[in-house]
Amino acid sequence: MKILMVCLGNICRSPLAHGLLEHKLKEHKLDWKIDSAGTGGWHAGQQPDIRSIKIAAKYGLDISCQNARKISPADLEYYDLILGMDKSNIKDIMSLAGAQQFKDKVKLITVYSIKYKDQEVPDPYYDKDAGFQIVYNMLEDAIDGIIRQYT
Repeated sequence: MKILMVCLGNICRSPLAHGLLEHKLKEHKLDWKIDSAGTGGWHAGQQPDIRSIKIAAKYGLDISCQNARKISPADLEYYDLILGMDKSNIKDIMSLAGAQQFKDKVKLITVYSIKYKDQEVPDPYYDKDAGFQIVYNMLEDAIDGIIRQYT
């Protein structure tokens, strides 16, 4: 299984989702390929936002080695599942998709949630630290659902 996590700039939500899923995969001894990207390339090459790094570290995750990048059309072919954090991300990913076979791979991450079913994961970039905790909670619930669904 190859999964790509996507948000706007690839510095807040998607790196956190990426790190969380990688951590859970190790716990479940699953050998999946996980990556993250942004629909925009403003932060390409940068580490995740320090607040994402801090909330990850609070739960024993190190996401500091990740580097932001922009999603590419090749990602749509390579990945089995492409998970957007909000409807705007989904719309931007779909504009790259073209062929229906690729569009079927694109989903809102919270379709796998129990507690936050089908809700958008809010962009915490302009928020204070509390927003990052909410994002972490939503992503953890969704990622637990992904593992339940595909194992």
